[in-house]
Amino acid sequence: MLEARNIHKAYGSVEVLKGVDLTVQEGEIVSIVGSSGAGKSSLLHILGTLDQPDQGEVMLHHTKVTGMGARQLSAFRNQYIGFVFQFHHLLPEFNSLENVCIPGWIAKRPKKEVENRAEDLLKRLGLGHRIDHKPSALSGGEQQRVAVARALINNPRIVFADEPTGNLDSSNARDLHELFFQLRKELNQTFLIVTHNEELAQMSDRVVHMKDGKIV
Repeated sequence: MLEARNIHKAYGSVEVLKGVDLTVQEGEIVSIVGSSGAGKSSLLHILGTLDQPDQGEVMLHHTKVTGMGARQLSAFRNQYIGFVFQFHHLLPEFNSLENVCIPGWIAKRPKKEVENRAEDLLKRLGLGHRIDHKPSALSGGEQQRVAVARALINNPRIVFADEPTGNLDSSNARDLHELFFQLRKELNQTFLIVTHNEELAQMSDRVVHMKDGKIV
């Protein structure tokens, strides 16, 4: 599903990734843990094609994504990758259904097909009664579930989650953890998660520890 080899990245004189190798299998839930500054988010952004490495290559869904042009990368990302961040980044002027639909509309999929898929996902995530609500009318946990549905709208091969529970209380964080495993069971969804949450990490199939820009 995902293979990264010899990933190096520096910002100015600061080398943040120092030859990272990582493989993630289809249907696997992998957590990356480590102290702040270890390079976790930088690695996730490179693996998710949001940034390019200075050296090394990333293979995703049998495709070499390093070296792709910006337009090609954008199309690949929209089709094969989902993202969940610490902050949900929902658009305040749109309701839950519309927020979830946006990546599908960007992909130019049929409007009704996208809306049906979005409604199904929201119901699957326990938000069938919140479809018409805007983000300001949702709790923090509900907003993050809408963000998860948005990440899944285009049936991605892998979901990258960067501190997905970092802005949630312990109860909502636990619910989100369980949701990831439910989605893996029902959809065979693959997740790569950067987290400081030890409970989420220990629930994962595999925990990858990073320190000083390397996997240890």
